[in-house]
Amino acid sequence: MSQNMPLLENRFIPFQESIESYSLPDRFTFPFYYDPHPLCLLAAKELEYYLENQTEWEHNFGIERDKKGPVIGKMFGVLVVQDQQNEIGYLAAFSGKLADKNHHPKFVPPVFDMLTKDGFFKKEEEILNELNHQIETLEKAPELLACQQFINAETTLASSRLQQQKQQMKVAKQARKVRRQQAKDTLTAEHFQALQEALVKESQQDKIYYKNLATYWKNRLSDAQQNLDQYLDEIAVLKKERKSKSAALQQKLFDQYQFLNQQGVIKSLCEIFQDKIPPAGSGECAAPKLLQYAFQHQLKPIAMAEFWWGQSPKSEIRKHGHFYPACWGKCEPILTHMLQGIEMDENPMLCNPGKEKVIEIIFEDDQLLVINKPAELLSVPGKNVQDSVFIRMQQKLPEATGPLIVHRLDMATSGLMLIAKTKEVHKNLQRQFIKRTIKKRYVALLDGIVTKEEGTIDLPLRVDLNDRPRQLVCYDFGKPAKTKWKVVEQSNHQTKIHFFPITGRTHQLRMHAAHALGLNTPILGDDLYGTKADRLHLHAESIEFVHPVSKEIMAIQVDPGF
Repeated sequence: MSQNMPLLENRFIPFQESIESYSLPDRFTFPFYYDPHPLCLLAAKELEYYLENQTEWEHNFGIERDKKGPVIGKMFGVLVVQDQQNEIGYLAAFSGKLADKNHHPKFVPPVFDMLTKDGFFKKEEEILNELNHQIETLEKAPELLACQQFINAETTLASSRLQQQKQQMKVAKQARKVRRQQAKDTLTAEHFQALQEALVKESQQDKIYYKNLATYWKNRLSDAQQNLDQYLDEIAVLKKERKSKSAALQQKLFDQYQFLNQQGVIKSLCEIFQDKIPPAGSGECAAPKLLQYAFQHQLKPIAMAEFWWGQSPKSEIRKHGHFYPACWGKCEPILTHMLQGIEMDENPMLCNPGKEKVIEIIFEDDQLLVINKPAELLSVPGKNVQDSVFIRMQQKLPEATGPLIVHRLDMATSGLMLIAKTKEVHKNLQRQFIKRTIKKRYVALLDGIVTKEEGTIDLPLRVDLNDRPRQLVCYDFGKPAKTKWKVVEQSNHQTKIHFFPITGRTHQLRMHAAHALGLNTPILGDDLYGTKADRLHLHAESIEFVHPVSKEIMAIQVDPGF
């Protein structure tokens, strides 16, 4: 534990302005969904002032135009604490590295410093780097490239020669057929039988020749492949060694990350994640760093908040100066251990915000319903909350067959949904969705001014595996996501807009609105990609479809009320 608990100067920061008028919270912050406590807001304000004015280190956050170096935005955290003299102050931390270092004045140290000059990680990293260099050198070796080029040329030549021989055999076969037909009427039976035997022999000889030719090229290519395999085998041995050393180093790293809680219980990453492999960067976020330092130095955690500073990464949405919850994938298992025994604010995800909401029926007949789903009601049962459109429709339509729910809306989104009363109707409506013949229009209120009047956004999306349900823009593994849009009106620094989704990905409209490559203007009230408000101002306003039974074109619209 000596390396995990460095004896550094005190990182407890007293507030610069008086906090006599501030009251302390009754419970600690629930780190995965919160409104920053006023003391956290004050601590963040002081930290932001420091970031804007300090001269101790250089880091390009992408805020200043002429700043050199790669642009890397950063998550910072503040933890309001009480020391043993009952003084209230705060701790500050950053996620990952800052200016290529783990240690900076004013910030708490990492849980484990893998960048220590003489530490095992740097030494093992040098060995891995040398293996990488050897592998790269062998893969680019002229001899290897020459072997590969020779095999490619030989393979092409073999294919050409064999194909050429096949063609010759085909021509010869046709010629034998003609000779056989011509001889049938001119030769005696005895001479025709002799010709038949000669032709069969010619065919057999052609086949034997082709077989021998194929064997020749097979052996010739095998010899060339053996020469190539000598190089490839050497590379494979080095890659196997690299994989083994890398796995061993990763395991050793996991063992070095030891996390405390208020009771003094220590658990490593492997113990915390149990049978799962911890995600890359686990333990390097601001939140566990802050709590670790507090527990090590007998400081009582009071409240915590994290904010983004700088440009957003290209794949996700992070707004400069905005507060964000801790991530689920990396931090939830760690913080569950570290916060054990500490009374926290209620987890809002265990509550049902749609409990008192009423579903409005816009249209109903014997085959289907069109409903207006209120905001904050789930479309289908969730992990913690069962109440949903599906459950309520089950209760309303006990004689209905099939899955009922034809399509979904995000919990925070209000608007029109189709409900099928029979399997046949459900299948028909789903087919219309698959063929994209159903026309949908959403209306949204954006938190800012969009300069263009209309356009199309095409940004592929996938889930952020470390921070569900947030989505990422991902051109490698994302699913296609396309949205047409048109501005309706603008006032009070807000834009009312119509969205026409061509695909239906999770959070598609929210991401396409907020992302820098989309409209770069989040939907008002978007607590994931913008700023929380009384509600998410996104509404499925109209839908047009063909009635599965009457074949009538149904066009239904409901105003959003915002």
